[in-house]
Parts: sequence; structure tokens; C-alpha cells
Amino acid sequence: MTASDPQVTTREEWLIARRELLAQEKELTRHRDRVSAARRALPMVEITKDYVFDGPDGRTGLADLFDGRGQLLIYHFMFEPDADEGCPSCSFTMDNVGNLEHLYARDTSFAAVSRAPLNKLEQYRRRMGWTFPWYSSHGSDFNYDFHVTLDASVAPVEYNYKDEAELVRLDPAWKGWCGEEHGVSAFLRQGERIFHTYSGYARSTEILLGTYHWLDLTARGRQEDWESEPRRGDDPFMSWLRRHDEYEPDAISGAKTPTDRPGYISSSPVACNSR
Repeated sequence: MTASDPQVTTREEWLIARRELLAQEKELTRHRDRVSAARRALPMVEITKDYVFDGPDGRTGLADLFDGRGQLLIYHFMFEPDADEGCPSCSFTMDNVGNLEHLYARDTSFAAVSRAPLNKLEQYRRRMGWTFPWYSSHGSDFNYDFHVTLDASVAPVEYNYKDEAELVRLDPAWKGWCGEEHGVSAFLRQGERIFHTYSGYARSTEILLGTYHWLDLTARGRQEDWESEPRRGDDPFMSWLRRHDEYEPDAISGAKTPTDRPGYISSSPVACNSR
């Protein structure tokens, strides 16, 4: 037991507290339904640029990523062209991607897109054991147009719907920074026409992280320092995270714990090292 664990009570008192929480959970569900309806009702923008990607079958266009279906979800995976490994937090997100047949049953395809060359993506995907489609946008405007590669010398900097001035005002470390960021985008196809319907960045993608949602059901939660209960955990947001093959077995319990290898995650942007 830790100092932040819940207090011990009777079953009767627990039921009173649980029913109070249930009311909050139901309101959250209703609010989430309202937000989802508003997301679906967003207007859409036609894509007229001919984006070209590198895939396992050669050069391909955005329409081909739909794989014959009416909708497409793209995860913007942080993998710089000069890097040899993908971002640990993006890797965590991809570990939470389930069997795609369920998306296919709803006429929706999924793919990841990164700026690293295809051979690096394929090598890393084999290491991670993933099977989802993964395409390289290297040499195209795709990442810049969807604000997941930031470089003021190529395109005006914008991330999470904030321009560079607002980003710098919130955190001076953004000044002059360039590099990769993450996000998710949704597209709709009507005949030969393709429309952009949604993009989310930063914690908007947390909806994809099933591991976090499981942890949120537990008494100790995510064990990160931003959570309201003191002493629950002292790890900054996602700093504990490693790629799934970089945890080491704990000597006592056998449970896997983070190694000392530094992660990619940072609360602020880091110096530019790739264009």
C-alpha cells in the first residue's frame, strides 16, 4: 500500500461513493457522445493536391490508401528521415491498434504515415511486430500541409491549431524549433473526390491509447505526476514509456519495468536535427 492508495471502508459506504461516481461517468459518456456528434458534423475540405507516398507496392497516391473503402484514418507517426527508430510514444500508440477487420467492417481503412524512408519503416515495423499499412511521405508536402513536420523554411509553423507566435508564447522552447510531431487525420471519399474531415494533435490522440484507459480504471491510475493525488507517481507525462522491447524484467516480481535508456518524449520541443 502507498500513501496515495484509497482509504479502506465498508461495502455499504463504497456503494454510496460508487453510485455518485456512476452519475459522473454517465454524464461523461453523454458529453463524449455530444462531442463525437459535433466532430461528425464538421464541414469538410476537398483535397486537390496529388500527394505521393512510398508503399510496399511502390509509389502510390492518397486515394490508394483508402484500399477501396469510403473512409480513411491516418496516424501521423513521428519518424524523422535521419532516425533509425520511431518515436516511443507513437510506438506506444501503434501497440494499441487492434485488429483492423473491425474498422474495415465500417468501411474505414487505417494507415500510418511517416517522413522516414520506407526501408526504415519496414525494418522498424518488423522489429515491433506490427501488421498495419505504413507509408513514407518522404519528399512530399503531406506532413507539412497537415502540420506534423514543422520547419519555417518550408511552411509556416503551426501545431494543434496554434501558430508559431502562440506556441512560443506558451513555451519559449518552440522558438526556431523544427522537427516531427504526431497527430491523427480522417478522410472521406466520394467517388473520385477526397475530403479532409478531421485532424487532432497532442492529447487529442489520447483517445487511441487503450492502455491508458485500462489504467484509468485502477486505483493507482497512470502513476504520472500530473494526476491530482499527491505521491501517486513522480514520472512526468509519458516519461516512463519505452518501446515494448525495451522494458526489463523486475528482479522481484518479474514484471517489466523501464530501462535507463532515455526516451524520445519531452514536455518541450528539442533542437532541430532534421529537415
